[in-house]
Amino acid sequence: MNVFHYRVAGFLLRIEAPQGRDLPARLKNLAPFFQEGDFTEEAPLFTLQLASEPLPGAFEPFFKTEDGPGFPEIAISRRPDAFRFRFSALPGRPVAGTLDTSTDFRQATLALEGVDDVFALNNAMMLQFAFASALEGALEMHASVVVNGGRGYLFLGRSGTGKSTHSSLWLKHIPGTELLNDDNPVLRLEKDGTVRVYGSPWSGKTPCYKAMDCPVGAVVRISQAPYNRIERLSLVQAYASLMASASSFRPFRDLSDGWHRTLESLAGKVPCYVLDCLPDREAAELCYRTVHG
Repeated sequence: MNVFHYRVAGFLLRIEAPQGRDLPARLKNLAPFFQEGDFTEEAPLFTLQLASEPLPGAFEPFFKTEDGPGFPEIAISRRPDAFRFRFSALPGRPVAGTLDTSTDFRQATLALEGVDDVFALNNAMMLQFAFASALEGALEMHASVVVNGGRGYLFLGRSGTGKSTHSSLWLKHIPGTELLNDDNPVLRLEKDGTVRVYGSPWSGKTPCYKAMDCPVGAVVRISQAPYNRIERLSLVQAYASLMASASSFRPFRDLSDGWHRTLESLAGKVPCYVLDCLPDREAAELCYRTVHG
């Protein structure tokens, strides 16, 4: 058996593959997070085993995503001791992989169908990471994040509202800015009470896979408008803004409680803003002047 270790947001991840199956080693997005060494003394956040044949067992249908055309489709089913996830790259497309997990998401097996193995493995890892870390103070965020002055600035918003555009404006007009991740950074509430943002192996359409982290400077929700204006959010508004962009799933009650505890802490520790803006230099400079202090 081939064993691969990765470290994402400080957590050790373990992937086991049958001899001759080197898919994890061929994924460029995973390479910066690869770990060499003996990890027998450290328990991984999760172990994901790649199956050599289809998975047996009967499950009861539970939930199916309905994000619409252009978005992946995930069908979830369950039984008392496990959950099953079936991934399709688009609605109506063939299933690319079937993931069976323990109820705490620490152990899982992925059967690849040969349709799109890269898509299936990446989505299985993202899902298992989000759920296994739910009680560990970590949140996968749908956000674009830049680093400036040693601090990370997250830009939130629905798809198409200009998160990546605003990051690109910072990169172009704010000296010393670097892109950390353009789709799925990880926010983590550390044991000492500080909040850090981590790059991850998943960055949407932008190939930005950096095993870096830094303290969070601010979180800014982007909203399109015919003018530029920024406002700091109240504690309740900050909580709602963070929750809207966090990868979570309410039907998993225990995990949902963990996510909400983390969100409550983050909302009280991280300055959160809403930026009504045009896609221009003035918006980037206004945002920088306001949040960088």
